[in-house]
Amino acid sequence: VFNPSSLPVEMASNTSAHSHDQILLILDAGSQYGKVIDRRIRELGVETELLPLETTPAFIRDNAKYRAIIISGGPQSVYEPDAPRFDPAILGLGLPVLGICYGMQLLSFHSGNKVEKKTHREDGQFEIQVDTSSLLFDGMAPQQHVLLTHGDSVSELNAPWKVTSRSGGVVSSMENAESKLYGVQFHPEVDLTENGKAMFSNFLFKIAKLTPNYTMSDRKEIAIKQIQQAAGENNKVLVLVSGGVDSAVCAALLAKALPHDRIYALHIDNGFMRKDESKNVIEALGRVGLKIHHVDASQQFYSGTTKLNNGVETKRLDETAEPEEKRKIIGDTFVHVAQREIEKLGLQFDQVLLAQGTLRPDLIESASHTVSTKAAVIKTHHNDTNLIRELRSAGRVLEPLSEYHKDEVRALGRDLGLPDDLVQRQPFPGPGLSVRIICTEKGYMDASFDQTNKLLGLFLSNPEHADLSAMLQELRPEEKQTLNEIAKNKDTTRAFILPMRTVGVQGDGRSYKYLCALTADSPRWDDLMFLAKLIPKIFQNINRVVYVFGPQVTAAPPTTAAKTHLTPDVISLLQEADDIANRELMRTGQLQKVAQVPIILFPIGFDGVAGQNHSIAIRTLITLDFMTGRPAVPGKDIDGAVLLDVARQIKEKLPSISRVVYDLTSKPPATTEWE
Repeated sequence: VFNPSSLPVEMASNTSAHSHDQILLILDAGSQYGKVIDRRIRELGVETELLPLETTPAFIRDNAKYRAIIISGGPQSVYEPDAPRFDPAILGLGLPVLGICYGMQLLSFHSGNKVEKKTHREDGQFEIQVDTSSLLFDGMAPQQHVLLTHGDSVSELNAPWKVTSRSGGVVSSMENAESKLYGVQFHPEVDLTENGKAMFSNFLFKIAKLTPNYTMSDRKEIAIKQIQQAAGENNKVLVLVSGGVDSAVCAALLAKALPHDRIYALHIDNGFMRKDESKNVIEALGRVGLKIHHVDASQQFYSGTTKLNNGVETKRLDETAEPEEKRKIIGDTFVHVAQREIEKLGLQFDQVLLAQGTLRPDLIESASHTVSTKAAVIKTHHNDTNLIRELRSAGRVLEPLSEYHKDEVRALGRDLGLPDDLVQRQPFPGPGLSVRIICTEKGYMDASFDQTNKLLGLFLSNPEHADLSAMLQELRPEEKQTLNEIAKNKDTTRAFILPMRTVGVQGDGRSYKYLCALTADSPRWDDLMFLAKLIPKIFQNINRVVYVFGPQVTAAPPTTAAKTHLTPDVISLLQEADDIANRELMRTGQLQKVAQVPIILFPIGFDGVAGQNHSIAIRTLITLDFMTGRPAVPGKDIDGAVLLDVARQIKEKLPSISRVVYDLTSKPPATTEWE
């Protein structure tokens, strides 16, 4: 039974009285996008509250301010025994309800409709055909591009429910218009659903009949007051600055809120910075009046260890290959170094707050309990480890940007007077290049490896082969036609999986699956982008697809991966490749065309050449919300000739690099980073 006092602080605070008498209630089923829904609705001028899915009908009924409900997505199946609890009596309260992804399946399940697991997932941007007579799609074209990320699907509907859109043969939305119950299998809250905001607008104003009368207060003043209240009269504040947008804006807010003699700006070099990054950080922040205390703690990080949740101590950072161990070691070492530096400055640790530029997506992706009690962990952020959570619960961490998304932070930074060259800097993870070096003891190959490569060969040479019939049966006619045309092309593209895995996000949960490589003598980018969308949909053990620059790989698919750890030679190799790529992209004006360009080193040699055991990946991302995104399409979003030149320069200047590849995958099914 829902009890506000049992909720995390943020959720409990949302239950307090508000001046407005119309609020849209978001019932959180554990979606990675829960707070994005919240933000999208508020952008449309409607006040929101975010509460757990198990909130009771009585609580909702007794609060007349709730005028409509959105049920979020979630990582589980409605049939699982540990699925989030939901009382279907909520659907009988007479309030308009919009179920998103898992929320749609929940509506269907509790209405007697059929939900079942399909033979393939849909993860990524797809075109759907919509019924424009539905109020939800009023004023829209019959074809819509949306983000789908699901394995379960609604397959049969009982009257008065009806299908209002389809993705091929799969139901993408449904409605019971008489009861004002609507469900969408896609995510209207993210950028990849191109008219998602208009769909929300139709639900809010044409279906729920709400009025857009909610205006957000001045966020800057609210954040400043929060800092002043948390710091009190005597507390010092240590702001941990990396030189990125988030920590810079956080520091600027502190400077507005507190006397400068109470602010200590600390830059910790963890040994995984970009080439010359520490020097550039100190100079950039110095220009906005911040005096930086610089600490080179690289050796402490390299030799660092920590304890996992089960009490077991990890290997040293420069010896482990486990992604989560790397992040936890870096996060915990970061806090230990900060504590040591506080003591050096003669400050008492219990009189100092740690200020961080943690954003809303950081907490959502780490399933932090200040955002959602049910969201699945995609990755552990370096500034949201167990240690940081303990400090937060004790009130010792100050995170004034935790309600902000990246684009909002940039706007706030401009308002605070930060220079554009700092505000527009691309995101760089706190753990630095450590998470862009894929470490391994040996290659990963399970029982499906050889069979998957065999089927991939047929997929691009003979898609009509009997061995593929079951896998391809749910493809749309136009998808089959395009696939057949690619297979008939004389300049055949070859596909194979590599003996390694990367992290992805599928169905609101984490996936850890094979990386697929496409190779051809010359890139036909439209075909490659089509295949990158189709392959993870068909092959359930693949979540990321790359194109290999250079002549077609003619050697047998690699079956080994180079033993790789966070050692100085490996770190230096990626620093050089990252510097080459970023300098050339900046020089040619390409960098500002994309939101982010991670450069990744991974332990694969493609051509069997001795001494060439690693390759470099270029991962571009176009996004506004940083929760979803798509790769820049060469020749359309970014200059393809420049990318080819970057690949050439990396190969020429770094002879130990085997190949350079280009990541073709949207988010989802792949995350921005590779681990």
